[in-house]
Amino acid sequence: MSLPQFDYGAEVRLIRNVRNDGTYPGLETGALLIRRGALGCVYDVGSYLQDQLIYRVHFIAEGRVVGCREEELIPAAAPWIANLFEFRDNVVATCSLAVRGSVLVAKGQAGSIEKVLRDLPQGIEYHVHFGNGRVLQVPEASLALASAPAEVRDGQ
Repeated sequence: MSLPQFDYGAEVRLIRNVRNDGTYPGLETGALLIRRGALGCVYDVGSYLQDQLIYRVHFIAEGRVVGCREEELIPAAAPWIANLFEFRDNVVATCSLAVRGSVLVAKGQAGSIEKVLRDLPQGIEYHVHFGNGRVLQVPEASLALASAPAEVRDGQ
C-alpha cells in the first residue's frame, strides 16, 4: 500500500458521486450521499482490506462525513468543470434533436442520462436514452432537468 496522497486537513474535491453502500446509517442503500464536485476536508485516513486507502472526508456544505477512496478525490485547487446532470437523472430536450436533417427527438421529449462525457473539447455532453432503444450524444445546453419548471426548460 502506498503513502496517502492527502493528509489530515487537506481540502479535496469529489470527482465521482458517492452512494450509500449500506454502511451509512439512516439512508437506503444506493441513495446519493454526495454529488461529484463537492468540496470537503480530510478528517482521517485509514485502510480497507490492507490495500485500499480510505479517507474520512467532512463535506461541510452537505453536513456529512463520508468515506472516500483515493481515486475519488483530487486536490480542491485542481481544475474542475462542473456538470449539470448525473447518471440516471431524468431530463428533457430543450430543442428538437436531429441527425442529418431527420428529427429523432422532439423538443420536450423526456430521456435519462446514461453517461457523462466530461473531457470533450466542445464541452460537457451526455449519452441520453430517449426510449425505443435510442441513445444520443447531446450537449449540456440542449437539456434541462425533467422536474424543472416549464419556464426554465423553455429558456425563459
